[in-house]
Order: sequence, then C-alpha cells, then structure tokens
Amino acid sequence: MRSVCRRLMQYLGVSLALVSGPVSAHALEIHGSNTVGATLAPMLMSAFLEQLTGESVSASATGADNETVLRTRHQGQPLSVLIAAHGTSTGFAAMRAGRADIWAASRRITDTEIASMAAQADMVSPSSEHVIAIDGLAILVHPANPVSQLDIDTLARIFAGDIGNWSEVGGPDRAIQVYARDSQSGTWDTFKDLVLAGRYSLTESARRYESNDLLSEDVSRDPGGIGFAGFASAGNSKLLAIADGAAPALQPSKLSVATEDYPLSRRLYLYTPELASKPLLQAFIDFAQSQAGQDVVAKSGFFSQTPFAVDPVLDASVPETFRRLTQNYQRLSVNMRFAEGHTRLDNKAHRDLLRIRQYLQDTGKTGADLMLIGFADQQSGELRAQMISELRSQSVSRALRDLGVQGHGHTGYGHYMPVGATGGTSGAQRNGRVEVWVRR
Repeated sequence: MRSVCRRLMQYLGVSLALVSGPVSAHALEIHGSNTVGATLAPMLMSAFLEQLTGESVSASATGADNETVLRTRHQGQPLSVLIAAHGTSTGFAAMRAGRADIWAASRRITDTEIASMAAQADMVSPSSEHVIAIDGLAILVHPANPVSQLDIDTLARIFAGDIGNWSEVGGPDRAIQVYARDSQSGTWDTFKDLVLAGRYSLTESARRYESNDLLSEDVSRDPGGIGFAGFASAGNSKLLAIADGAAPALQPSKLSVATEDYPLSRRLYLYTPELASKPLLQAFIDFAQSQAGQDVVAKSGFFSQTPFAVDPVLDASVPETFRRLTQNYQRLSVNMRFAEGHTRLDNKAHRDLLRIRQYLQDTGKTGADLMLIGFADQQSGELRAQMISELRSQSVSRALRDLGVQGHGHTGYGHYMPVGATGGTSGAQRNGRVEVWVRR
C-alpha cells in the first residue's frame, strides 16, 4: 500500500526547494510544549519523514535541554527538523518571532495570543488550529497512598497549601509534599485554569519541574507526595479519581479521557499560521490527523482520536430511562462539543465527523446504527435544557447528513447526567455535549 505521505507530497508537488519561510538550518521547526515535544512530536515527525522519504530517521540532541533534531535524506539532500520542547508559552513566543513553523501547545490558545497574531492569521480557524491528541491531566500520588479520589476544590486547597496533611482527606498522618510543573509549561497552565481557577495560588513549597516524567518518578518515590502530569507520564505513580462538583468522580481511563468526560482531560494542539506557504508543513499536519498519524498518537501513550466502541459502565446514578435508551448500544469514544453558543461545532468536532463516517465504513455499519444523545448544562428551567440538548443533537445530525451519513436517530436528554460542575465555564462546556452511541 502506498504511503499517506507519498500521496500527499505527490499531490502537493513538494520538494525541498518549495520549503520557504524564516531562514533556518532546518526544513521545519516545532517549538513549545514539553508534553507534546518530549515523545509525541518526535514520534509523529519521524513516522512522517520515514513515509515521505523511504529512509531511516535519526535523532540527536542539540546540546540544549529538551531539544531534538531529526535527520534524514530526501531526494538526495539532507533534511532535518528541530523540536524544541521548553513549554507551551515559549512555543508561542517562537512562532510570533517567526522562528517556529509549528507551535505545540498543551492548552488552547488564549484570547491575548489570538489578538497578537491577528495580522498574520486567524489562529482559531480550522486551517490553523489542529487537535492532534487527547491527554488526561493525571493527579499522582505514591502507590501505597490509600486515598483514591478527591474533588477539584479539595485538590486546589492541597496544592495551595491550605491542606497540609493526608489525614485531613482520609489518608495517613503524613505531611503532604506538592510537586508541580514549571511556569512555562502548558501542563501548568491547564492545571492552574482547571484546578486553581483563579481562587488559589500554588504553595511556595511546591517542587517545580520542566519534565512530566521526572516529576512522576519523584512522586512515586515519596509517600507524602502529590503531583500532576500528563496521563502518558503517570509511570509508577497511583492515579486518583477526580470529581467536579456534584458529578461522579472519574479516574482517567481510555474512554473517560477520549470522550473528555474526565474533569482534567485536555486537548493537545499544533498551531500553524502559514500552512499555504509550506506544502511540507501541510503534509505533516494532514499526516498527524490521518489514521496513520493517530496510530502513532496511540503508540506514544496519548489518546488517539480514532473512534472505538465499548460497552458502557453505568453506575447507580444513571437513570433507568437512560439505561433503557442505550441498552442495545455501545458508547463510541467521541463526544461532539461546541465552539460558541449552543449549536456551532468546534474544530475538533468537524474532524470527528469524518472519523465517525470512516468508523462506519470500516466496521460495516450504517447511519441507522448510530444514536446521538444531546446534553445541556443546568439551565433556568428543565424545558429550556431539554430544548438546548435536542438542538445540539440535531446540529450533529445535520452535519452527518451533509457527509452522506443517513438514517441515524437523535434525541436530547436535558441537563441530566452532568460530567462537570454545573454553572461554571469549564463544567458547562463539558456538560454541553452530544454523545455518540452505536448499535451492537
């Protein structure tokens, strides 16, 4: 079978002579998140280059911490790519300065960053914002720690130093030692937004790390330790289940993270301001979003966006009406979410629609095997929540029909079965979703 990359490059007519942009010793430069750059970006780029060139790819250090150069040969000429993984905010600075072709980010671009790049590109357009993987921000403790779950507010108070002993949360009489990522990290930005949420500040006694893996390793050796890292870096540490408000506590798992139901799940991004000027860059982004690229994502330890179906695990809080509704179905590992308002799908959802269509083709199922269930955040009344949830399911249904997927059912389930705290921005975003179910 001919490779994805060769077809892309032949279609685009790419040669090294067409690679334009800022003067650099490398054909492409990726700057930013350590979460993305430590393992995922090198694996994705290596697989892309191997398929493109048919040659092996070597990796070498630059002499600077967390920097890697990938080297190969293409059309008889040397080809290299730099990956500099110093933190999400450093990647944005490099992109704005014209040094980075790709900004790797472990959190979404901020309004300030969007505004500062407005003259160059619309950074939240589908051509600039690319979700390449899903990660769960894992809360880590020592393997022997008996504490198994915490709610987000309690977690915030621990990391702020307000709770300083494990006995205060049902654990042993042992002082708590906090471990945290450094201030340049997108992982830290995500934790600060989702957990500290402007209400708390990190304790000054926290030990700070540039590396997810090193942080996790140190927590796993400290009986009093608690830290956070990307799910892929959990290592030997124990993972806690996390509750957001009154919603049930969820541990990061393949399904809960892939659907983004887990309260501390997050998207990993690549941002590209000038795809059109670099066909090589466009081909890499297309590869990362393809089935082959998402297979690499799964191998890296992160969560692929390729849909899979699982039998649902429904706890005692699930209403009997919902059990009957889904009794002949499996849950697909895709939740459709919305950009603004109630019904406009976000960039990831538009990609996921194509993935759902491909899933149906690969499994021999049809649109008639799908059921879309919309949900809303808490509203002023039950009727309004029901209406919003139905409008969301209808929005996804129309988008699927536009792609040729016909015959699927859809319904709204109102504001019931929240996965996040009701009323808050983050919780409301996760509660406002459309689940995709597939007939057994």
